[in-house]
Amino acid sequence: MDWSFQLYSARNFQPWPNVLQTLARLGYRQVEGYGGIYDDPAGMRAELDRNGLAMPSGHFPIDMLDRDFSNVERIARTLGIDLLVCPYLEPRDRPYDAASWREFSRRLASIGNRATGAGFHLAWHNHDFEFMPLSDGSVPLAHILDAAPNIGWEIDVAWTVRAGADVMDWIERHGARIMAVHVKDMAAAGHARSEDGWTDVGYGTINWPMIIKGLRNRTRARYYVLEHDNPSDYERFARRSIEAATNF
Repeated sequence: MDWSFQLYSARNFQPWPNVLQTLARLGYRQVEGYGGIYDDPAGMRAELDRNGLAMPSGHFPIDMLDRDFSNVERIARTLGIDLLVCPYLEPRDRPYDAASWREFSRRLASIGNRATGAGFHLAWHNHDFEFMPLSDGSVPLAHILDAAPNIGWEIDVAWTVRAGADVMDWIERHGARIMAVHVKDMAAAGHARSEDGWTDVGYGTINWPMIIKGLRNRTRARYYVLEHDNPSDYERFARRSIEAATNF
């Protein structure tokens, strides 16, 4: 397995050429893009090639996917991205009930059709709010998966766990939709406060060997992306995490 690295984890540790060189030295062969690295796709592609790195997946905001898809396509083709991932909704933009979530999901389905027509795949990336019950008891992620059957899911396991959801149950029921995985770990309660409660993969509370086994058995996920939302030292995180993940 080629472990990937979400470049958002290194956003505070520039410049990018140094980051990519470090990741390649540590044994990474893939990275995942996000909005902060798309200003110069050709320049980024040159740095990736120089370091023997591929970028098969990338995060793109919903408005860009919906209203500027030609630019998304240009960036993705330049960087070699196959999987377009919609990563987040700001609180002010989130639907508020089951009907509005279904409407939003139909919007995702429409984008998914356009992505497929252009030769890409589209997936939704979860945080915790997609598991918070609505007034009728349903949860937003269920509406996304039901009303947009043509898109995949990039499961962020740690956010799923932080939301209090049963991650193995979701994998069992919706494994066929999982195209990629964010491999992230949670520190024990009260620890790693300066890093927002996240920790290096394999050093936290999540049973990653069990979950990886479930993912391999129940999904066809192609990309396993190591991520830390706020590391104090990205090189430490990248090194210790890939060392641990290799032994899962």
